Amino acid sequence: MSESRIDDSITFIRSRFKTNDFIPLHAPHFGGNEKKYLEECIDTTFVSSVGPFVDKFEAKIAEITQTKKAVAVVNGTAALQVALKLVGVQQNDEVITQALTFIASTNAIAYNGAIPVFVDVDLDTMSMCPIALENFLNEFGDKRENGTYNKQSGRRISACVPMHTFGFAAKIVDLARVCKEWNISLVEDAAEALGSSYEGKALGSFGDVGILSFNGNKIVTSGGGGAIVTNNVELGIHAKHITTTAKIPHPYEYAHDELGFNFRMPNLNAALLCAQLEQLNMFLLNKRKLAEEYKAYFDKIGVTFKWEQENTKANFWLMCIQLENRFERDLFLQQANHEGVMCRPIWTLMYKMPMYKDCQRDSQVNAEFLEDRIVNIPSSFRK
Repeated sequence: MSESRIDDSITFIRSRFKTNDFIPLHAPHFGGNEKKYLEECIDTTFVSSVGPFVDKFEAKIAEITQTKKAVAVVNGTAALQVALKLVGVQQNDEVITQALTFIASTNAIAYNGAIPVFVDVDLDTMSMCPIALENFLNEFGDKRENGTYNKQSGRRISACVPMHTFGFAAKIVDLARVCKEWNISLVEDAAEALGSSYEGKALGSFGDVGILSFNGNKIVTSGGGGAIVTNNVELGIHAKHITTTAKIPHPYEYAHDELGFNFRMPNLNAALLCAQLEQLNMFLLNKRKLAEEYKAYFDKIGVTFKWEQENTKANFWLMCIQLENRFERDLFLQQANHEGVMCRPIWTLMYKMPMYKDCQRDSQVNAEFLEDRIVNIPSSFRK
């Protein structure tokens, strides 16, 4: 991709947003009842972790994700940390995940005292490859009565955490099948995938537990915020209990029956989310239109614009192109950001971080290929 072609692409991106000002990667849009609901919180004084908007939000997220129970928490990282605890991840267990991910996915494993193991991703979905997972388990897995163990390390493999990259669906049905065959809990990192689906079923609803994020750059946001979703009502009730300090209900006494977390979402944040969720379908349609415009342009100039796979529906949270090599990627990033169009590379692979450099991994051929080539381009809602 020549410098002139890169300049043309940046001009096209800028034309989609009709501005000569700085264009962020993904900005929040507050065009509904956000102020009204926040004022209601202030007027009623319910601004902390108790209030009607928390209950309303949890019910709405359960409905959207087609799950039986949703629990609001402070952010997606906390949601994943608790989700792993819920499925029984313990100190010195291993959790299989992907190295091509935001660091929160891996940190949440470490917060439980567990050790990440990295398997490769698919080139098309950019998410965990079920064949890579199966190959790893066939080589290193040892089925025992009390679970699956890693022949090389001797540690129990207690969970698997695939992440739906940028809102594109992983091959989650195949991943779930492999996990079931090996008696490994499936925790679905759908932090980026609200509104995405696989064969009509919402992402986040395939695993034993799923998680969502509502960080400031997500498709709907509460500034910070997350949710745990599950079809196991008992697990959901337990999630609510331990994320609210494991306090036993009582009119005035302070009694706690296990180690809990103060991960409660404030009613203020839930109010923002309730207003944002009222606009979710509009956000999805708006972003899909932008994605279609991008795809038509980049197809025309011979650049791969990452698209959803057959039988899936993406939310197009962050849209991305795949360039020819790292040199071209870096040139595009330098020119775009210099011209005030925020673009960003995909994440640095987790095993290149000092705290995860010694973790077991497979060849990572696809992850390294994508790391060298993927660039996120501006993906905001357009007014």
